Amino acid sequence: MSENEKAAALEVEDLSVDLRTQHGTVRAVDGVGFTVRSGRTLALLGESGCGKSMTAQAVAGLLDPVASVAGGTVRLGGADVLTMDRAARRKIAGPGLSIVFQDALTALNPVQTVGAQLGEPFRIHRGMSRRAALGKAAELMERVGIPDPKARLSAYPHQFSGGMRQRLLIAMAVALDPDVLLADEPTTALDVTVQAQIMELLDELRTERDMAVVLITHDLAVVADHADDVTVMYAGRVVESGPVAEVFADPRHPYTRGLLASVPARVGRGEELRSIGGGPPELHAIPPGCAFQARCPLVQDVCRTERPALAGTAPGRAAACHFAKEPARV
Repeated sequence: MSENEKAAALEVEDLSVDLRTQHGTVRAVDGVGFTVRSGRTLALLGESGCGKSMTAQAVAGLLDPVASVAGGTVRLGGADVLTMDRAARRKIAGPGLSIVFQDALTALNPVQTVGAQLGEPFRIHRGMSRRAALGKAAELMERVGIPDPKARLSAYPHQFSGGMRQRLLIAMAVALDPDVLLADEPTTALDVTVQAQIMELLDELRTERDMAVVLITHDLAVVADHADDVTVMYAGRVVESGPVAEVFADPRHPYTRGLLASVPARVGRGEELRSIGGGPPELHAIPPGCAFQARCPLVQDVCRTERPALAGTAPGRAAACHFAKEPARV
């Protein structure tokens, strides 16, 4: 079976999230949709504040109290998790859907041993004894590359390095073989070498367990090296999507082109480093028409009055730009 013939593990359609702020209620995630299949990695890419992490939190049911889902569907194995009650969502948390956060020291309980934390999913979901759960915890620690795991079951999170804590967090997330793993900036604050090791570990686990992975990141190099598909977000909306190799080789939205042009590796010695001028609009002041208009080199009158729809540009690809099918001019 080819990758594209595999069943969709996670389908997100028209997901919207409202956020209560001092300026009133704003739409932080606006009609976002994507599909990720088993054994593949989909990257949600964009600048800080574009809504990618809030999208993941909405999918996982972990929104802050000031945020709420305003509409859409999130299908996991065909069932809409947004309509499930709390008990049903707790049941799928682990075997169905799991998440890796970016700050392992905050995500791990500082007053519990790592053995107790890694063993907890087995005790809750599989009814294992404490001893059996600790045995599973040691196996997980060994699998994610933590040396001398049995001796370190009684250690606490602060006794591990940043990279090792992130490995512990990944071990907890994959303990029950989830169908879908959400990885929210999993290499933040780690040095380059450790970042590479963590991403390689995620790739290995995805292949071994045939997981679908949703990778939330702003790192273009990580997307290029580790993702199969990409969904580019801007101001809470999807502006481009498709296979990574095709999107990066021939981006159809000016924002995607700007992101790729700003990569230092693409600039020759002595050349000026390009950047996207300005910044994203405030959520309470998104202009009519295209949200990218103030920063776009292709802007025309239609961009200021009509919001471009996310439309197909090629098989498996889409972009939300009035000029997406025209030859690139940036």
